[in-house]
Amino acid sequence: MTETTLAKIELENEGAPARLDDAVLVEPETGALELGERNPARVLVASMGSGGSRVVVESALNIMARMATAGRCDAVSMPWGALRFQHTQAIRAALAERYSHATANRMLSALRGVLRTAWELGLMPTEEYHRAASIKAVKGETLPAGRAATSGELRALFGALDQTTPGGIRDAALLAVAYGAGLRRAEIVELDLADYDAESGALKVRHGKGNKARMVYATNGAKDALDNWLELRGAEPGPLFIPVQRNGKRVMRRMATHAIFKLIQRRAEAAGIDPLSPHDLRRTFISDLLDAGADIVTVQKLAGHSSVETTARYDRRGEAAKLKASQMLHVPIAPRAAKVAK
Repeated sequence: MTETTLAKIELENEGAPARLDDAVLVEPETGALELGERNPARVLVASMGSGGSRVVVESALNIMARMATAGRCDAVSMPWGALRFQHTQAIRAALAERYSHATANRMLSALRGVLRTAWELGLMPTEEYHRAASIKAVKGETLPAGRAATSGELRALFGALDQTTPGGIRDAALLAVAYGAGLRRAEIVELDLADYDAESGALKVRHGKGNKARMVYATNGAKDALDNWLELRGAEPGPLFIPVQRNGKRVMRRMATHAIFKLIQRRAEAAGIDPLSPHDLRRTFISDLLDAGADIVTVQKLAGHSSVETTARYDRRGEAAKLKASQMLHVPIAPRAAKVAK
């Protein structure tokens, strides 16, 4: 691809792009981009660990490709190997303006990934790759999305379940691990029967973010609900949670993540409480553990957060908790026998 394929960049302040429009790429020349196994976007998406991650990355690449080419390219037709420092900086600026810092940074992570893939495929010079990929994260801080359920709402949610029916038994177990173990819906659907140790209540959880694995525990009521479900499900290898038809028939296949979302919404509506999402139950799990005095590093590990700062965003204890913590310390100053005369 020749340099004329790239639109000219009008620069301000010794090299900074004035607007994204000033760093736009024109549509690639016919035949300039090799498709198939040498297409950076396709190779990157194919390498992702789970279906959910693939959808997120592909969507991010499509958005950035259209953003950088004024709508002329999508993720597949985008000449990623032709991107240079000024282009990625312009994309970053546009993302920072249009999206929250968390969303922008997830999209920038996908951009770095496709640039690296283009370089590994030999479509991008090493020096240009390092320059283009040196985009800094967008700074900012937001509260976690959604809300935490109250103890009364949790009692209503579980109390409204008819645990004499196959669907009610399955849903009780699913809700129990969503709240009692704080699992993401993508983690719930990826659970296999072999991941659960019925004796200890341990659950081996895998997630698409780098295929990382961690151990969580179903205890107390959560273990009871899971054991009840397994008695009904049976010991056939396969997904831990499977669809249950209206007639009670179980289908041995993995559930979809959107089915988990709809299930929790439907159960919340039936319980007469405000709408709940899977992440709301996860947020409640984290917040309730911190409220109960659990160590934040332990909660971080249970939640599968990459940093304790992420876990701290769910801490709702506020000033009362800080005062209580301060009162745990004692400054060893001997009391005065009498007040010092003025």
